[in-house]
Amino acid sequence: MRPKLRDAIRAALIAACTGSVFWVAAGSQAADPEKVKTVINEQVKAEQAAVASQKKIEAMDDAAGKAVSEYRQAIAEAASLKAYNDQIAVQVKSQTEQIGDMTKQLEEIATTSREVLPLMDKMLDTLVKFVALDVPFLQDERKNRIAQLQLTMGRADVSTSEKYRRLVEAYQIEVEYGRTVEVYQGKVDDKTVEFMRVGRVSLMYSTLDGKETGYWDATAKKFVVDNDYRDAMKKGLKVAKKQAAPDFLEVAIAAPKEAT
Repeated sequence: MRPKLRDAIRAALIAACTGSVFWVAAGSQAADPEKVKTVINEQVKAEQAAVASQKKIEAMDDAAGKAVSEYRQAIAEAASLKAYNDQIAVQVKSQTEQIGDMTKQLEEIATTSREVLPLMDKMLDTLVKFVALDVPFLQDERKNRIAQLQLTMGRADVSTSEKYRRLVEAYQIEVEYGRTVEVYQGKVDDKTVEFMRVGRVSLMYSTLDGKETGYWDATAKKFVVDNDYRDAMKKGLKVAKKQAAPDFLEVAIAAPKEAT
């Protein structure tokens, strides 16, 4: 209950009680005892009724205060929910736009896949033909790489992007061969030899004892023995293995011919 209202009710009750007692005391000499008793009982009942009324008023005041507090809390929660709903509405709008963009991208990806797959098949076929017609260096390694690519292209569990990445990687490796010098061991007929590849312009070999040298004849499509390159091969092998400083190398190069 509010302090002012409680104090007012208390004062009124005190005043009522004091007046009643004073009236009984003042008239006690002449009043009938039964009447005095009756008055006192009535006064007690009035005081009890006042106390009960006060309790009801206090209960109503507490209920009203609680209702006001709940109302204010509800107003605050409603304002908070409105702000939250406004924020969610903005997020839903943004997500709807993103879904639209992603749907469009998926449609473009599907179209791109239909266009890229035939292109990749053509690229792989070109790579196969290129390796077959190229200077025959690292044949096992290059053929195995192509075989892995062909296997990958037929796999459904490999994404289109991954297939394309591996195919481009194979092309990059082939491009790199054209600007590097490399030495590795291999076979010419039944002889174990050291090959020296100079880009794609020359592929020469030397037996392990250095007694025989030769080169790949692009016109004849075979290795030709030519021991005139013995000293050049010794020098070239040292440079390629970084056992000597870089220097000009004498290598066998196929003579150019007119196009037909």
